[in-house]
Amino acid sequence: MVQTASTTKTSVPNERVRNIGIIAHIDAGKTTVTERILYYTGITYKIGEVDSGTAVMDWMAQERERGITITAAATTTNWKDFTINIVDTPGHVDFTVEVERSLRVLDGGVVVFDAVAGVQSQSETVWRQADRYHIPRIGFINKMDRVGADFWNAVEMIRERLVARPVPVQIPMGQEDAFQGVIDLVEETALFFGEGDEAPKPQPIPEQYQEEAKRRRDELLEAIAEVDDQMLISYVEHHTVSPKEMKMAIRRATVAGLVNPILCGAALRNKGIHPLLDAIVEYLPSPFEVPAVTGTNPKNGETMTREPREDEPFSALAFKVVADPYVGRLVYFRVYSGVAKQGAMLYNATRGQRERLGRILRMHANRREDIDSIAAGQIAATVGLKHTFTGDTLSDDSFPIVLEAIKFPEPVISVSIEPKTKDDQERMGNSLTSLVEEDPTFKARYDQETGQTIISGMGELHLEIIVDRMLREFNVDAHVGRPEVAFKETITSSARAEGRFVRQTGGRGQFGVVHLEVEPLPHSEGFQFENKIIGGAIPREYIPAVEQGVREALETGILAGYPVIDIKVALVDGQYHPVDSSEIAFKMAGSLGIQEAMKRAKPVILEPVMKVEVATPDQFFGDVLGDISSRRGQVTDVDHRGHLRVIAAHIPLAETFGYATTLRSITQGRASYTMEFDHYQEVPASIKEQIAGRMQQRQPVRR
Repeated sequence: MVQTASTTKTSVPNERVRNIGIIAHIDAGKTTVTERILYYTGITYKIGEVDSGTAVMDWMAQERERGITITAAATTTNWKDFTINIVDTPGHVDFTVEVERSLRVLDGGVVVFDAVAGVQSQSETVWRQADRYHIPRIGFINKMDRVGADFWNAVEMIRERLVARPVPVQIPMGQEDAFQGVIDLVEETALFFGEGDEAPKPQPIPEQYQEEAKRRRDELLEAIAEVDDQMLISYVEHHTVSPKEMKMAIRRATVAGLVNPILCGAALRNKGIHPLLDAIVEYLPSPFEVPAVTGTNPKNGETMTREPREDEPFSALAFKVVADPYVGRLVYFRVYSGVAKQGAMLYNATRGQRERLGRILRMHANRREDIDSIAAGQIAATVGLKHTFTGDTLSDDSFPIVLEAIKFPEPVISVSIEPKTKDDQERMGNSLTSLVEEDPTFKARYDQETGQTIISGMGELHLEIIVDRMLREFNVDAHVGRPEVAFKETITSSARAEGRFVRQTGGRGQFGVVHLEVEPLPHSEGFQFENKIIGGAIPREYIPAVEQGVREALETGILAGYPVIDIKVALVDGQYHPVDSSEIAFKMAGSLGIQEAMKRAKPVILEPVMKVEVATPDQFFGDVLGDISSRRGQVTDVDHRGHLRVIAAHIPLAETFGYATTLRSITQGRASYTMEFDHYQEVPASIKEQIAGRMQQRQPVRR
C-alpha cells in the first residue's frame, strides 16, 4: 500500500477533474480499453490482459478465471494535468446494478462498441441508464482490426437503435487487417498507429483520404452548427473554423447532451488510446460543469441544491459498500459539494445518524492510497462508517440534505442454500449479511415453511458468483438447490374488506378492527399505504402498527405465497377499545384485513419475462426460432447483421433454464445470446395451476 498524505492531489481544480465510466455490452472491450488507459497514463508499467487473467481492474479471482468484469472497479489517473477518476463497469446483465450505481455518481461516460457487432442489446441497456442520469458520453468503436469491422455501420446503428446523435470526430484509415490509423477531422491530420507504445505523431492526410476527410469534416461542422449557435454563425457566414473553436463547440454540445463524439481504434493492439484520452479531457464535463445536485431537507422536506464548490456545505452520496478482507468495511462515495478531512464528523441524513469519517482512500482497483481530505467533484472510499449503506447521503451536520437515492431492480431468480456443518451455519449468516450490504440486487431470507435459507439475484451467473465468493472469501461450504423463478403476486381490481382481531375472554384482552381498501398500481410502483381515517376512529399511535401488519402480510401472497407488488392500501375506517386495544391487536387486524381484501381483488401470479437477443448464422435461423416458440417466447424483431440473423424476443424466465446448452446444441456452438430482465406479466392459467399445486404440496410443512 502506498502511504501518502499529499494534499496537492486532493486540491485539483474542479475544471481539471473528469469522473468517467467505461460502459458497454459484454465483450466489447471495456476492461481492455481501461488497461491501456492505465498503461499510457503511467499508472501501470505493464499492460494487463483480460484473457491471461492479468487485468488490473479485474482483480477478483472470479473475474480473472472467467475473463469478465463482475464488480465496478474505480481508479484514479492523470493525463496532461487532468485528474481522471475512472470506473470500469461490468457488461454482463446480471451485474447491471454496478453500472446503475456507477452512472449515478459519474459526470461522463465512454461507451465502447464492437466494430463488428455494432450496437448490441446490453449497449442499449447501458445507454438508457446513462440517458436516465443525463450523462454526456462519447463513443469508442473498438476492434477495428477484426474481420467484419465496419465503422460506418456501427455509427448508423448508434443513430438508429439508440436514437442518438453520433458525430464522428475521427474516421478510420482502413478496416480489418488494413486498419492503420485514423484521420482527426478536427485537427485535419492523420494519426498512424505503429506497433510500439509511443503516441502517434500528427502527419498530413494521405492523398487517397483527402476528399473523404473534407466531406466528413463538413458533415461534422454542419452537425455541430445545428445545435450550437456560435458554430452556426461561423458556418452560415463561411468563416474559417480553427481546431480550437471546433473543439470548444463540440464540448459545449457534448456537455449539453446534444451530440456524441465518436472515435475508433483497436484497444487490444494499443491503437486509438492516446486520441481517446485527449477526447475525454476535451469533450467530457468537469464536476464544475455539471448542474448543481438537488436534494431535500430531511427536517421539512423542502427542495435544496448544492453547487459543486468547496465553499458549499459538505454533501456526498455513498454508492458502494465492500467487505474488504484487509481494512474492513469500505464505503465508496462521491463528493458533490464542500470539503471533508479525515476524522471529520458527518451526518448520515438518510438514516439520521452521525458518523465519523475514518481513513480516506483513493482507490486503484483493489489497491489504495491514503489522502488527507476530499473535495467537491472527487470520488474516494473510506473506512469506519458503520451505519452507511448504498444510496445514503452524507452531509454537514448543520446543513443536512438528502440526495436522490439509487433505484435498483428486484431479483428475479432464487436458489435454496444449506450449510453443510454447524460451523458453516454461523459463517454463512455473517457472509450473507456482508454480501447483502454490498449488493442491493442480492437478497437473502429464511423460509419458515421449508426451514431453508433462500438467496435471490438477477440471474444464474449472479448467484453462482455469490456462492463462489461465500466459499472463497468466507470459507462457507454449502449445498445449493436448483434455481427457481422469483414469481410475484398482485391484484387486478379494487376491493374493500374488514380485518377484525378481537380476543376478550375476561381480563385484559385484544381489540382492533380496521377497514381497508385496495387497488392495483401501475407496473413497478411497488407498495403505497394511505391513512384516510377521519375523526379519530383509530388513534394515530396505532396507524403505524396497521401499516406494519399490512406490509408483513404482503410478503406472502394468498395464491402461492409469493410477495405482492404494485398495490395501494388505504385505511378508511376502524374501531378501537379504550382498554383492550394495542399495537399488536391493530397489527394483526391489518394483516387479516389485507388478506381478505386480496381474496376479493382478483389476485394473479406474475412471472418475470426476459428480453433475449440471439445472433445465429442463417442456416440455424429456423431451429432457433422454433426453440424460442417452444419456450412460450414472443419474437419482437428480426434483423440482419452481415451473415448473422439477430432475433429479439421476450421469453418467460421459467422457460430459459438450460437455454445456453440447448442453443449450443442446435447451432453447433456458433450462436450467441444475451438475456436481461424486461418486465413482469401474468402467468397463463395452466401455469398458475401448476404453481398453486406446488404450493399446496408444501403446506404440510407448516407447523
